[in-house]
Amino acid sequence: MKDHETYKNQGIQVISRAAAVLRLLGRDTGGLSLGQIATAVELPRSTVQRIVGALSDEGFVSTSGGSGRIRLGPEIQNLANATAVAPRDKLRPLMQRIARETGETVDLAVLQRGQMLFIDQIVGSQRLRTVSSIGESFPLTTTANGKAALACLDEIEATSLILAELKSTRQHDRKLPDLLLEIETIREGALARDEDEHTEGVSALGFGIIDTTGDIFAISVPVPSSRYERQKSRLLSALNAARNAANELA
Repeated sequence: MKDHETYKNQGIQVISRAAAVLRLLGRDTGGLSLGQIATAVELPRSTVQRIVGALSDEGFVSTSGGSGRIRLGPEIQNLANATAVAPRDKLRPLMQRIARETGETVDLAVLQRGQMLFIDQIVGSQRLRTVSSIGESFPLTTTANGKAALACLDEIEATSLILAELKSTRQHDRKLPDLLLEIETIREGALARDEDEHTEGVSALGFGIIDTTGDIFAISVPVPSSRYERQKSRLLSALNAARNAANELA
């Protein structure tokens, strides 16, 4: 009986330690060395090496060939995508309606590990259109979907993510007070905007949704800046109507 309890406790400890490593890597998307992980989780390097090896075999972490830095692996992304299936199916009709009314591409992204992950898209009917790849990740402070997601968080959480991004990307031209003021206007009802901020020649409008599970999604419409002003009135109307409908679904 004692041996059984000891074995059970050891198994729980291994899971707990592996979870600590995964959480740490989730907070630092740039990757960490074995030594950095060991220091952060307060475990011997040899123990961390065994845990990382087991997680790597299952695809939960991966190691960069050149730098040797350890990051979250593709299997984590697969699990995350699986949790997004239900909200994606629920929001797709709204996205299709926006695309029909505007003729523009409509994107759906989810907030994950301090970035916006694109998980669905309705391609617009315009000949000149903007299209991003499903699975791509985008920043928070320079995109409409990112700002929309930040507005769904409280000020402390939003500020923490903004500061982390500004530091990691060395954005010296973007001031925290200005960003916080912009996020507050979105909380008060404005649509989130990206006007040639993330990609020159592309502008976007969007809004955020908090799912019943607590996950944060954002629907956005990217438009070539050459027709953004002409389309803005139509975009505002379609997106505001869709936001009202999305709030009823959430």
